Amino acid sequence: MNFSTLDVAILFSYLTGVALFGAWLGKRQKDTTDYFLGGRDLPWLAICFSVVATETSTLTFISIPGLAYLTNLNFLQLAAGFLIGRTIIAFVLLPRYYRGEIQTAYHLLGNRFGIRMRRFSSIVFQITRLLADGVRLFATAIPLAIITGWSYSVSIIIIALVTILYTYIGGIRAVVWLDVIQWCVYVGGAILALIILLDKLPQGWGSVVAAAEPGDKFNLIQLGFDKSFKEFFSLNYTLLSGLIGGAFLSMASHGTDQLIVQRLLACRDLRASQKALIGSGFMVIAQFVLFLVLGLALYAYYGGAVMRSDEVLPRFIVEGLPVGVKGIIIAGVFAAAMGNLSGSLNSLASSSMLDLYKSHWGKKNSAKKDLLISRAFTFIWGVIFVISATMFTATENPVVELGLAIASFTYGGLLGTFFLGLSNKRATEEEGLLAMWSAIFFMIWIIGQKGAGLYIPLGLALLAGVWLLRRLQSLHTRTFTLLWSFAMVLLILGIDSPPIAWPWYVLIGCSIGYLNGTLLSLWRR
Repeated sequence: MNFSTLDVAILFSYLTGVALFGAWLGKRQKDTTDYFLGGRDLPWLAICFSVVATETSTLTFISIPGLAYLTNLNFLQLAAGFLIGRTIIAFVLLPRYYRGEIQTAYHLLGNRFGIRMRRFSSIVFQITRLLADGVRLFATAIPLAIITGWSYSVSIIIIALVTILYTYIGGIRAVVWLDVIQWCVYVGGAILALIILLDKLPQGWGSVVAAAEPGDKFNLIQLGFDKSFKEFFSLNYTLLSGLIGGAFLSMASHGTDQLIVQRLLACRDLRASQKALIGSGFMVIAQFVLFLVLGLALYAYYGGAVMRSDEVLPRFIVEGLPVGVKGIIIAGVFAAAMGNLSGSLNSLASSSMLDLYKSHWGKKNSAKKDLLISRAFTFIWGVIFVISATMFTATENPVVELGLAIASFTYGGLLGTFFLGLSNKRATEEEGLLAMWSAIFFMIWIIGQKGAGLYIPLGLALLAGVWLLRRLQSLHTRTFTLLWSFAMVLLILGIDSPPIAWPWYVLIGCSIGYLNGTLLSLWRR
């Protein structure tokens, strides 16, 4: 679709350069500390850029402009909550990570509760990250498919292969430094696209204002107090859901998700890690503003024509940009994608290696063997990611909302268990495990919202709960009875679960997990 030889050459050169540079950065690795934590000697500003590049990725480049194209600027309320959550984590949870030789987020839970908790939380993270980042990988395939005419599946495989290559060789050091480069590329590409877009409009910014104002697309704050109680909690973007829900989502993603915690642990000390985390909050707000404004400009350019929101920006890139500029901006799209995917691959490999394999089978391995196995985990997760991404090719939802909703599904249980361990010294491993499991089980009911479709997932959750309770042989019979009754009540209530907007998911899951763990510890006493 009007993609010239020069554009192809720019894109190919960028992908080749990224792969070679990433491989060069990994040439001095000796052990898993180098591979997964960069020797704990990476500068905080580089980590700050890496955190932003990882969490926003192609979802920001593709779907946030599409969100503004369809709606308005209400999404920024969530970004304000993100900054609040990061600040809390920087001073409450990060100091705990820097006490001792903590290697993963779930290492901390293992130290507090026990090895079973470390393994279980690691598995929860891996499943969540696989699904959420499968959406992100699919989002990156959208512009490539539009440009080339290839299917989404072929596009996904090509993107994944390049990212797997440099992540496999370079480890976290390659991931972080390439994130810095890739952030500059895709943000610079977005600014360039906005400048060209405004130049194409008859009155520049005035055309954007004229098109957006009649549809109230500059609306920033939505209180929602004029709605009924049920309707209020079903709205995705209100001031309260943004500030409170966004804060809890950010606390979970940046305090309990190995994808982000791994980067923060690669800083030189606690203070550097805190600066990187809080600084990323301000950078994310600025980045959201840029991409939402780009979406409003696209709305003015296309006159609000109805199309799939995630295809608006890619279509403008191939139809409205001059030769050469297309290649630069598509390289920016790829940069965003590879920054996120490489981070996910490395964090999943670290969790698999350190939380699961090393703690059980690899205690006597040499450093060289551990490094080899770590790279094998990176490759395996890359293949699994390709399979996961193909599951979302038929979705009609904006992929940014889909990705965040999936992540919110288990974040609450993880965050509630972290808070339980920090604030309740009497809580045992059994109570922590049950707290996390009950929160996840409850969210199956909340997120499902359609009673008929809940019987299978609820049945599976019941079976998982029974298996877990059987494994915990020291668990009191009365506790088993309580949780089994709780599960059966949910099965009945699942016929009509209330509609809840996704920004509230983490708060609900965290509250359920924390309260259930606290009650169980009090009952035992």
